[in-house]
Amino acid sequence: MTLQATDAVESSGGASSRLAESTISNDVGFLLAKLHAAGSVLNNAALAEFGLKERSYSVLALACGDLGPTQRELAEFLSLDPSQIVALIDELEQRGLVERKPGISDRRQKLVAATAEGRKVHAAAQQATKEAEARHLSILSAPEVASLRSILRKAVWSGAAPTA
Repeated sequence: MTLQATDAVESSGGASSRLAESTISNDVGFLLAKLHAAGSVLNNAALAEFGLKERSYSVLALACGDLGPTQRELAEFLSLDPSQIVALIDELEQRGLVERKPGISDRRQKLVAATAEGRKVHAAAQQATKEAEARHLSILSAPEVASLRSILRKAVWSGAAPTA
């Protein structure tokens, strides 16, 4: 390929296809990073209409469950600094989507729970992310999507994935 042809491919968005032939494209860490980046873009686009981003949605989703997560648990589970979690919860709390409650066994702990409005927003946002995911993964069969999900859960939790 000539230099001009290479430039034309790169300017038309073909660089990713061309560079996919490089050795790094078989590196699991690289592929996971690319998948994460693509997933973040996908999720943030689907969540925009709800005034949420991937991180705030993750906090809201966990607050909607019955597990009553603490701020510390949220930070650990989402691999975020505690100060980032505080800022995300503050934002969601100001919007009336979550509330902090004292812990049951230790009142110094702060449990994060969704409000009725938070549950409503979460349900709609969850539907939007599922639809975006389905469109993005439409190239895969249902068994392949299930396998991908299973493999990713194993990789993330080293074979000790929590049940969902």
